[in-house]
Amino acid sequence: MKARVVGVRHQRTLKRGMRARRGQLLKKQTTKQETNRAVFQQSWQCGEQAGRHGSGNMDSMEQQAHLAWRECWPTLSERLDHYEDVMQAGKAFMQGYSRSAGRSLNIVPVHLHRTAAAVVSACNEEGTLAQVIVQLKRLPLTEIVVVLNGTTDQSLEQVLAHSRVTLIYEPNRAGHDVGRAMGAKVTTAETVLFVDGDMVIPAEQLAPFLYAVDRGDDVALNDLSSLLPAFARQDEVTRMKAYLNRTLGRADLQSNSLTAVPHALSRRMIQAVNPESLVVPPKAQALAIQHGLRVTAPSQVDVIHSNRLRSTNVGSGNLVAKLIIGDHLEAIAEWLNVVGKEVLEPTLSRSEVAYRRNT
Repeated sequence: MKARVVGVRHQRTLKRGMRARRGQLLKKQTTKQETNRAVFQQSWQCGEQAGRHGSGNMDSMEQQAHLAWRECWPTLSERLDHYEDVMQAGKAFMQGYSRSAGRSLNIVPVHLHRTAAAVVSACNEEGTLAQVIVQLKRLPLTEIVVVLNGTTDQSLEQVLAHSRVTLIYEPNRAGHDVGRAMGAKVTTAETVLFVDGDMVIPAEQLAPFLYAVDRGDDVALNDLSSLLPAFARQDEVTRMKAYLNRTLGRADLQSNSLTAVPHALSRRMIQAVNPESLVVPPKAQALAIQHGLRVTAPSQVDVIHSNRLRSTNVGSGNLVAKLIIGDHLEAIAEWLNVVGKEVLEPTLSRSEVAYRRNT
């Protein structure tokens, strides 16, 4: 009987403790919501005040708005600690700015502490390139570098029609990877975002990669993990990417790779691995990990279903797949040359492989 009484009392104590913790959590959430509301209101007021002084054409006003948001940020930053809250504050600022300026500005006011640039690699992308540049101009970038290589259509004319764009023109076909390496070498920005000219990605989806590197990451990969099929239905390229990450001791990255855009790199990473290494993206990724740099996959952009289909990237064993697999083998060979075979994890047994394949 005594044991039962003690047990009941213990259960009551646990329930009281759980209620207290729930109460504390609810109180914290309520306090955070109230703080955020106050910050968003302050952001709106700051934007409304700045918008009164907006002038010039649309391009000029957008630049003014980016600058005004940058100046307003120090009064808000200590009370915002999540990306979503930062972006919400930026939207509130732009709503206030547009109202007082009398014009609707279509920019993404993500706050960056350091300079940022974008590199676009393109070849015969006249159908999409102009819109790719438009989306990039919505971000607070100090420079947009477009690398045209082997272009025979109207892509060049579309780039020349845009202001504030640095053009690198290579008459011969060099490939996207070479284009990214050339762009990374030209720009001096602290954060460099990489996109391709055949994919129009909304600026809102590009902003998280800039934000991640600006806040301390060195490599911000596109997180495609949830879009990939189970192991048994994966292609050889996906499996090779995962194998390289496991070899590098970063199984947590799964099949995420520098071969996929969008991604962003820090200037520290580019200098550590040399811009030339970006010609072989998996090799650059391996070098970044070897140097102890911070490699993450902070956001997801579905480029699998939107990837432009060509004769070179369709079908089993296509040319693009062979190139990517070869790049990964080169990265593994480089890794072994630098650190030696002893760092590799023990090879999984056939039974372990079968188990993981079926789970």
